[in-house]
Amino acid sequence: MIKILANDGISTDGLFLLQEAGYEVNTNHIKQENLHKAIPRYDAIIVRSATQIRQPLIDIATNLKLIVRAGVGLDNIDVAYAESKGIKIIATHEASSDSVAELVIAHLFTIARNLHISNREMPMLGNTGFKILKKKYSSGFELSGKTIGIIGFGKIGQSVARLAIGLGMQVMPVDLVQDELKIDVSLYNSEDIALSVKMKTVELEEMLTQADIITVHVPFAGKAILTAKEIEKMKTGVVIINTSRGGVVEEAALLQALNEGKVRAAGLDVFKNEPTPNKAILRHPKVSLSPHIGGSTVEAQERIGLAVADAIITFFELSK
Repeated sequence: MIKILANDGISTDGLFLLQEAGYEVNTNHIKQENLHKAIPRYDAIIVRSATQIRQPLIDIATNLKLIVRAGVGLDNIDVAYAESKGIKIIATHEASSDSVAELVIAHLFTIARNLHISNREMPMLGNTGFKILKKKYSSGFELSGKTIGIIGFGKIGQSVARLAIGLGMQVMPVDLVQDELKIDVSLYNSEDIALSVKMKTVELEEMLTQADIITVHVPFAGKAILTAKEIEKMKTGVVIINTSRGGVVEEAALLQALNEGKVRAAGLDVFKNEPTPNKAILRHPKVSLSPHIGGSTVEAQERIGLAVADAIITFFELSK
């Protein structure tokens, strides 16, 4: 019998599909330091971002044929080494795209209307300094008419673009692979009304100088892509959003730019030193915060679970 370790969990529907297919699935989380004792028993392992699959673990995973990343990003897996050992790597890139995109917009609305600060101060001062807070936080801005630069125009970047188009924003996508693509925007439960927008990607340098808001959707490749150099080229008062990976935006440079007013505000879901982020980032009044929850919605986890199960079943059926 094929044995699968869902070390970071799997949705109920996904688990049901795997069990119906006749696979033995262990959903009990095994701590990283103990994983080396268990992994040799399994034919496949399902991980999110918490579990690390590195070379030493791969070397002792003698029965492992498949690693499934439930979500986006493969930086917690030594992909090339696993593939050199004949282990297949699969990621469910599309399942959480809408959830991450909605979090981007949530951070934008929060920043635009100063909710990240007013939510902290209203409980303490709302009944004694209501008028003061009203005056303090009445300088918000509208997203309609603003230009949003999207670095990385894969599934998540495209989902952000759809939402931005709906809000009346101008979209400037940046991508190393695609020069042009079509974005389809459809209304919920409607087959009659749909919008198709053809978009051309632009160079990073062009976008940096024009965007009012910049959101990043690329994997971490060992170094930041937004450093002090790139921030200097941005418009004064720019908003930066990072829901991709910690380290993609250089945090020291971001802090300096926030303090100097070059960057108006930032929305961060990911951090360089997770799970112990820099306190200066966490306590900064110009930063809207969330604890790496981009793809963590009920709907996304259901889609991810089904996608994971389907990928595993297909892989082992084709391997017969």
